[in-house]
Amino acid sequence: MKAYVFPGQGAQFSGMGKDLYDSQPLAKELFETANQILNFRITDLMFEGSDEDLRRTKVTQPAVFLHSVVSAKVMGDNFRPEMVAGHSLGEFSALVAAGALSFEDGLRLVYKRALAMQKAGEQNPGTMAAVLNLPDEKVEEICAGINDVVVPANYNCPGQVVISGTVGGVDLACERMLAAGAKRALKLKVGGAFHSPLMTPAKEELEKAIHAATFRTPVCPVFQNVSASGETDPDTVKTNLIAQLTAPVKWVQSVRNMIAAGADDFMELGPGNVLQGLIKKINAEVLTRGML
Repeated sequence: MKAYVFPGQGAQFSGMGKDLYDSQPLAKELFETANQILNFRITDLMFEGSDEDLRRTKVTQPAVFLHSVVSAKVMGDNFRPEMVAGHSLGEFSALVAAGALSFEDGLRLVYKRALAMQKAGEQNPGTMAAVLNLPDEKVEEICAGINDVVVPANYNCPGQVVISGTVGGVDLACERMLAAGAKRALKLKVGGAFHSPLMTPAKEELEKAIHAATFRTPVCPVFQNVSASGETDPDTVKTNLIAQLTAPVKWVQSVRNMIAAGADDFMELGPGNVLQGLIKKINAEVLTRGML
């Protein structure tokens, strides 16, 4: 069975999407629609922006979303997903690709999400760190034992968990993780403590926008970050999407559940190939590829 997966923040690069814009009339039309909806030419930043330009949350999120969704749309009838999933931001791309959200509503929600997360990051400064080669249970135990906000945020692949919280909480957790035998505990360059309780103001802001948007039944199950289950009920999809900002991304669990449901061919749509690498580390037997 074919599964399509969509990357999150961090996959961006200068020049992303230009080949699609130049070669596909539908892609050009969608990119220009996005410029109008956002009220700035995001295409200029995607095609020619510096790494610094593209690292700004309010640019990164709509840029990665656009590259991913346009990649799916230009496939036309060749895009026949039997299940989809997206990593963090990529969940919005997955929902649009699967028909649960319109392109326009998806882009508006992603932009609101980006602005809300950037604002929450300024209000409640925090950070994130990747912890390598420590069992998930040990990471959870160390986070729970710290008297500050620090939580597991992304279960990316076996032996790689990202933690998120206050700067002090993450620093202390990193010290304890290394002492417990972690190979590395690497601070990430991010604009806030994503997927942690410090994102609560953003979650509340986004909740209103999600309730105002029209959600339809997707054409196939969407394996959501919060539940790691294939969801098709629009109300469940919305509930999980709201919870996602302050809950961990269960990527390992999602991929394993997709494989258990029959997925054996994973195609990543969007910039980069990060998810292909993670999926191979979760299960080396399945086929993984990017857009040709």
